[in-house]
Amino acid sequence: MALPTGVQRNVFEPLESAQRELDTVLGRLLGGRDYGNGATPAPYGVDIREDVDHLYVEAELPGFKKDEVDITLENQTLTITAQRSVDDKEQKKGEWLLNERRNRRFVRSFKLPQTVSDQQVDANLADGVLTVTLNKREESKPRKIPVS
Repeated sequence: MALPTGVQRNVFEPLESAQRELDTVLGRLLGGRDYGNGATPAPYGVDIREDVDHLYVEAELPGFKKDEVDITLENQTLTITAQRSVDDKEQKKGEWLLNERRNRRFVRSFKLPQTVSDQQVDANLADGVLTVTLNKREESKPRKIPVS
């Protein structure tokens, strides 16, 4: 029995593709962000949480490697940029039957509160999740005041 040489595509695939493109265009027109250079927010989630001592930013970055991620903190603005491009060597390994994993660029910026210190920032990428840990300023942390 021979294996099929092509990929069986859904009958509605052209409609789904058109819907994705329409969603992208409408998203940009109706308030979606455009970061220039073709970079738009990737469909990856970001969570921000805090405790008494820290602020945590957790971003889903599946498939990105550490050297493809850039984090900057300037003027209380945290910017996470990740860019992945398909290697030319990978493209020459054969004829594409389906190619949905192309170049991808992710950019998100967050204005941080004044309570966050810019002196020490830790970042860790594990299992496709980037965790950025920011310390809070000592003077902004709650303190116990004795009653006399």
